Amino acid sequence: MLDLGLQHRQIAAQVAEGFARVFAATSFIQGPAVTQFESDFAAYCGIEHVIGVGNGTDALELALRGAGIGAGDEVIVPANTFIATAEAVVRAGASVVFVDCDENFLIDPARVHEQMTARTRAVMAVHLYGQTAPVDDLRAVVGSAVVIVEDAAQSQGARYRGRRAGSLGDVGGTSFYPGKNLGAYGDAGAVLTTSAEIAARVRMLANHGSVHKYEHESIGTNSRLDSLQAVVLSAKLARLDEWNAERRVLAERYSSMLGDTERVVTPVTVPGNEHVFHQYVVRVPGRDRVVAALNAVGIGAGIHYPYPVHLSPAFAGAAQGVGSFPVAEALAGQIMSLPIYPGLTVAQQDRVVEVLLSCL
Repeated sequence: MLDLGLQHRQIAAQVAEGFARVFAATSFIQGPAVTQFESDFAAYCGIEHVIGVGNGTDALELALRGAGIGAGDEVIVPANTFIATAEAVVRAGASVVFVDCDENFLIDPARVHEQMTARTRAVMAVHLYGQTAPVDDLRAVVGSAVVIVEDAAQSQGARYRGRRAGSLGDVGGTSFYPGKNLGAYGDAGAVLTTSAEIAARVRMLANHGSVHKYEHESIGTNSRLDSLQAVVLSAKLARLDEWNAERRVLAERYSSMLGDTERVVTPVTVPGNEHVFHQYVVRVPGRDRVVAALNAVGIGAGIHYPYPVHLSPAFAGAAQGVGSFPVAEALAGQIMSLPIYPGLTVAQQDRVVEVLLSCL
């Protein structure tokens, strides 16, 4: 599904040099490497503030808490996302309100409008599979009083009409899990915002609610990006656009080879979006059988995700069963992700397509 060794070999020398500097300085937490990465990633995304944190789930929770979202508030979340999106809302003390998606897997602004109440304080715009959610349309629906939180974990480098993911809403959270387009060598994440007020509160909350040592203004948490991960991320950030461009070429080739096959629905890039194809997701009949057949011959196809979050046992208390969100539920039974990553060869792609078509 993903060969991280190919990326590592391209940056191994740079990472080794950066690690040596960290070891020599013994500055492992919130050191110069973290400060440099935060500054560079903020400039890359076109925003004012990046706060490195421990992981992507923490980033989303801290983004919500930094924006003042908590107990008594409702946060609208698409049903088709990784559970961390909804999990972060619960951890922030707010209530999850699920909505359906559109045929392009993105949150549907019309469904958001239907679910809004007097308690709606935020909406999670999940940039799924590598392209941005319709943030401008969401803003038109929810107005300026509702916070738009971007879940940008799958969209590092993606653009909408020239603006980077992470700069489209009020605040965003991203994951640097190793498999992401911009991935660390362990868990890591960041909060992104143009608001100095939100940034200051997030930085405080992520450091035990403290700005000055042993002075704790709030109950916070311990979620900080470490210097070694910052070294890796800086090395990869310099190559991110190049790697994303390679992903787009691979996606175009998949679509070209599969476009005339009636039994395969290939992904669509929404007008205005610059897709970075964190995943290349197709829709096929008999999906489980097809994935098993691909896996059986050593092709790492996957499913992102096999069922919507509202059908997870963790959210059974929401009392929204099968049939609640028909688009998300229908897609979940059809989708499969084909291998896509920088370094995937033409021969490997040909093999994936050959086996997929034989299965169908």
